[in-house]
Amino acid sequence: MGRLTDRVVLVTGGARGIGRAIVETAAREGAAVAFFDLDECAGTALSGGLEEGTARVTFHRVDVTDSGAVEATVADVLAVHRRIDVLVNNAGRNVYADPVAMTEEEWDKVLDVDLKAAFLCAKHALPSMITQGRGSIVNIASLHAKLTCAGMYPYAAAKAGLVGLTRSMALDVAQHGVRVNAVSPGYIRTALVDEYYVDSSARSRTRTSASRGCEVKSYHSSVQAHSADRWAVAGWAGSSTWTRPGWSGGWPAKRVPRRSP
Repeated sequence: MGRLTDRVVLVTGGARGIGRAIVETAAREGAAVAFFDLDECAGTALSGGLEEGTARVTFHRVDVTDSGAVEATVADVLAVHRRIDVLVNNAGRNVYADPVAMTEEEWDKVLDVDLKAAFLCAKHALPSMITQGRGSIVNIASLHAKLTCAGMYPYAAAKAGLVGLTRSMALDVAQHGVRVNAVSPGYIRTALVDEYYVDSSARSRTRTSASRGCEVKSYHSSVQAHSADRWAVAGWAGSSTWTRPGWSGGWPAKRVPRRSP
């Protein structure tokens, strides 16, 4: 028996990267897993591959920024499993905008995915957790919520908002036995990160500077990166709520050049 046997786990953005690693781990640990994503090809392939064994995994194509779609699909999950024990808000998107050139529409699209979606999914999953008197919500934030670099606007703002949401929600639902935690990874080897560095040679130089002065110069794989998520999901956190474990590959230790006087 695994550590998540008889648990029902819902993961957003579960078809690739960190989300995929969480889906695979939860299934391996015995959970019934439902995951949301817009990538139908990757989602169907993942669920089909895992269901070849004993895992109970279902993929749902959902736009997590659409409240009606989230509400309806959460209802579908509850109709099958009767409850949701764990929600992992992993869906997110990168953006590299200029504060002046960025349009209001572009801003809304980023904040909708990276912040509002976590609220919507929690809003519709929480009633089940409150009714049963226990549950765990894990929000995948980022090292950028606290320590960022040029060229990441407004991703850092969205992730800082997600950390604030986690703190506030944890206080409001603790009385119902529901824990809310955030995990703040550094650079993880996912498709989004690879796309970022392929996009420009200047970003390649950023990659080099991100690890300069650190012993750890390689980026974590998404499979390695799920350990803190397992800590928060499986209940190993005990009674912990509003904690923000993170791993950075030593990036925060890099030296910031001083300005000349």
